[in-house]
Amino acid sequence: MTTLHERPAAVPAPTVQPPGPARTALVLGAFVAIGPLTIDMYLPALPTIERELETTSAAVQLTLTGTLIGLALGQLVLGPLSDALGRKRPLLAGTALHVLASLLVIVAPNLAVLGALRVLQGVGTAAGAVIAIAIVRDLYDGRAAATMLSRLFLVLGAAPVLAPTIGGEMLRYTSWRGIFAVLAVYGVVMIAVGARLLPETLPPERRRSSGIAGTLRGYRGLLHDRAYVGLVLVAGLTMAGLFSYVSGSAFVYQGEFGLDEQQFGLLFGAGAFWLIAATQLNPVLLRRWSPAQVLVTGTVAGAAAGAALVALALTTTGGLWGVALSLWAVLFACGLALPNAPALALSRHGDAAGTAAALLGAVQFGVGALVSPVVGLLGNDAAAIGTVVVTALGLAIAILVLVVRPWQLVVDDEAVVPAA
Repeated sequence: MTTLHERPAAVPAPTVQPPGPARTALVLGAFVAIGPLTIDMYLPALPTIERELETTSAAVQLTLTGTLIGLALGQLVLGPLSDALGRKRPLLAGTALHVLASLLVIVAPNLAVLGALRVLQGVGTAAGAVIAIAIVRDLYDGRAAATMLSRLFLVLGAAPVLAPTIGGEMLRYTSWRGIFAVLAVYGVVMIAVGARLLPETLPPERRRSSGIAGTLRGYRGLLHDRAYVGLVLVAGLTMAGLFSYVSGSAFVYQGEFGLDEQQFGLLFGAGAFWLIAATQLNPVLLRRWSPAQVLVTGTVAGAAAGAALVALALTTTGGLWGVALSLWAVLFACGLALPNAPALALSRHGDAAGTAAALLGAVQFGVGALVSPVVGLLGNDAAAIGTVVVTALGLAIAILVLVVRPWQLVVDDEAVVPAA
């Protein structure tokens, strides 16, 4: 077992010429953005889908759960596949699958078919989610990886800011099915961009083609690293706090406070601004503090903000703005934690970045899949969101203290793969 004090052997520098940091962040961020666009763009339409398909709010939220399940399962397959075949081909193939699923959603006749196609969408979306992170690990390590992930989250953050607003505005002129037509077009554009601008960052001599048995051995080896497992769980629980907001916010803002679809889109986007702000503050904080210190701070702050949300919601103090400000504080805290947990986890396993990123992503979105219906079962109100946030981030704090022990982690602060 890898101890908390040990660090796995360093990965040899790639023999390819790395792209510039700005282009890396833009292209990879655009691929990762397919995920939040797929998740968030149709959120303003959830109450409409509920009425049109004659179902319940909890059942409609299962279509979101289906996407997250697809994301989780897809990453478990596509991550190791990218370690064996290189990064570029699986990335483009997964995006093509997402395009196909999006087109089929347009003609989905009922909720069951819609849910199944959302799972397929999630599998295709998993390519961008996992392979983009693996590419970052191909090129960067330690503090530099955390900084690049923060830059990537800047591009990624534009998606949840714009997606509900775009979706809400589209509903003025088309049905919710038209939203998925736009997603299909976006996927086609990204296939063309990736084929043209994205280089292969995993040369043949560094690939790991070991079949199913080898993949299972790789996952087993990762599970023997206690610090890695703890960091993956912390990342998943942080994502749970984020997805409690994503899954419940439409019903809180529209159901509890009577906002229309366009107003919801604007308020949701305003919340996402704070998530972006935190991810971009992260590189500044990393100049003085370690990724572990920022991770701990963000997790504790998020739990405190969740507790405030529960208190305000139960006492009906502050109305809409009391709830919104508390939710924004949760998002800001999650934005501090989200880039650092993956960076610390992947810094321990650069020799199998795709597999390590796959397990990380599967846990993150798998936990998110579990959270979405829980918020619905608890009542789809602000108190339900706050309860999930406090529970998830409280567990994350316990895991940090008892399992990860961040004060013992060793990371190369300035490690970065140099240009060839």
